[in-house]
Amino acid sequence: MARTRSIGSKSDGTHVLAAAANEKEVEGSTTGADSPGEVADADEQPVEYITGFKLLAVMSSVTLTAFLMMLDIFIISTAVPRITSDFHSLPDVGWYTAAYQLASASLQPLTGKLYTHFRVKWTYLVFLFMFEAGSLICGLANSSSMLIGGRAIAGIGGSGLMNGAMTIIAGALPLHQRALAQLGIVCGPLVGGALTEYATWRWCFYINLPVGGLVAFLMTFTSFPELTKKPPFTLAHVRSTIPELDLAGFALFAPAAVMFLLALQFGGNTYAWSSSVVIGLFCGAGALAVIFVLWERRRGDRAMLPGPIIRQRIVLSSAVNGMALMATIFVASQFMPIYFQGVRGETPTMSGVDLLPSILSQLLTVVVSGAIVSKVGYYLPFAVASGAVSAIGNGLLSMYSPTTETPKWIGYQILTGAGRGLGMQLGLIAVQNALLPQQIPVGIAFMIFCQNFSGAVFVVVGTVIFTQSLTSELAVHAPSVPPEAAHAAGASASAVRALVPPGSSELDGVLLAFSNSVDKVFYLLIATSLVGFVSAWGMGWVDTRKKKAPEKGEP
Repeated sequence: MARTRSIGSKSDGTHVLAAAANEKEVEGSTTGADSPGEVADADEQPVEYITGFKLLAVMSSVTLTAFLMMLDIFIISTAVPRITSDFHSLPDVGWYTAAYQLASASLQPLTGKLYTHFRVKWTYLVFLFMFEAGSLICGLANSSSMLIGGRAIAGIGGSGLMNGAMTIIAGALPLHQRALAQLGIVCGPLVGGALTEYATWRWCFYINLPVGGLVAFLMTFTSFPELTKKPPFTLAHVRSTIPELDLAGFALFAPAAVMFLLALQFGGNTYAWSSSVVIGLFCGAGALAVIFVLWERRRGDRAMLPGPIIRQRIVLSSAVNGMALMATIFVASQFMPIYFQGVRGETPTMSGVDLLPSILSQLLTVVVSGAIVSKVGYYLPFAVASGAVSAIGNGLLSMYSPTTETPKWIGYQILTGAGRGLGMQLGLIAVQNALLPQQIPVGIAFMIFCQNFSGAVFVVVGTVIFTQSLTSELAVHAPSVPPEAAHAAGASASAVRALVPPGSSELDGVLLAFSNSVDKVFYLLIATSLVGFVSAWGMGWVDTRKKKAPEKGEP
């Protein structure tokens, strides 16, 4: 049986959601009517929420999809050292994550428009198909380039999955239950390590296929209400919608993002930072970005990234906070396995086990903070604490060495994971609470875009820091090892130890060089955590139990 909540209308024409999208029903919240729950005018549409089996099927689908995406991101972390060894492609390590994040971030703003104008279910299934196709290509990859291409295709599909999931569950799921999707973070490194060691890293991608098939089945045969009413899918509807998608803005934004990431990846690796190629890419990205901003200002409310939405203080602060947090999570997930496998000599499976202190503490604090916020209504204290604790934790992680004692590397991870988990879902909560129902898909798309773009940028930046640091550290601690050989060898335990003859006294120097290089990546994460701490103060002292639409005249 379905239940409904009404949307009222204020005297100035601004619509108000009668109950918070994330919280429990509030009695008498209809505004502009003579009595609570009364319909204010003929233009109102009741917002219907599903219960029972339909709710179970829909939530199983979106939770499984979120699980798949988290699994896909974190499963590869423990497989990367083996992949780099198989393909002799250590300089490409950043691209295994960045290709996915770049493709996803480039399309993210457009997905908000697609979900605004087209039926959520079918749009969601199209993105799911793309994600599955990319996973299949990754599993079949016979070169590093093919793997990167598959990751990019999966990123195109992934660009709309999380936004679609959040659009579907807006108003239907208690805040604290959203942490269920974070189970993928726990299972990812463990499953990835086990598959890499006992089967093959290719199964890290093949595993997506049967789970994705189950999601497609559940979504196809389950109906659920839309956040806003959509017309039937017809050719006329497509024609009338195309001008609203801001494809010109997308055509400016996507190449700007790609050129910026390519410049970061090429600089110091394929080409010198001062080369015409790198400088040209930065200049091209900057020029297109300026044109994009001017175009979006001209489009106004019809822009791919509407100014009235993204200029709101809460939305903008939440976006910056989310960028800082995701940068910390994605970069750490790439380089912690290199420390445990390359430096400490662990197997892929054991490196996944070694990551459990940070992963479990992150999951626990996601669940606990979500449950507490759903009760007390205020998210700001947790967002501020997240940045502070993460900065301290990353500072401690930057002190890792080849001989760090077990209690220390476990304790440091627990603290860092707790910091990340405290703030992991708060940005999306803040944005959904600040926006009107019809603005939520675009607002969520903007948030997820910022997170994915940040992840793509900072993973590449982290890779640049790591490779350049490794070159200088090897010159000091293991001068007989050519940096080019270390870059080509990969970061698995066997590959790192094969850089010097068995029994060589320089092995300790090689391990120290790799360890110090990973440490320098964590200096970057100290900075991003501090950005998260500062930006959290702008997310607003708001009680999410009392949803309130912006007053007339507010941005």
